[in-house]
Amino acid sequence: MISVGDPALKVVVTAFDETEAASAALGRSERWQPELPAVLRHHLALPDHSIEAARVLLAADGWELRPGGRGGELAAPGLTALIALRVQQLDALHCSQESSRMAGLAQRHGGQSFGWDALQPDPS
Repeated sequence: MISVGDPALKVVVTAFDETEAASAALGRSERWQPELPAVLRHHLALPDHSIEAARVLLAADGWELRPGGRGGELAAPGLTALIALRVQQLDALHCSQESSRMAGLAQRHGGQSFGWDALQPDPS
């Protein structure tokens, strides 16, 4: 079993274009191993005053909220870059559902969502 903190994991899928379907993102990956679990990471930016509320909401479904991610370069001023991550099997339906959920969470809390990526052990 992999863990969200495993330093040996490598990015195998990126989905940073909100117009691209999750199935297309997964389909274009040459390194994604569908039979193995992955660490799914959603890149967000939230105002400081809403981070703890978001953390509590996400933790109920097994997500961890950590500093970092694409929001460091892309977020509007006053927002903190964060990554929501958890281990799960990847499939287009769940990636799409979680992407919508994260975008909604960010919007409700005055933040932004920047897409997702996934990590797995290097297949080589």
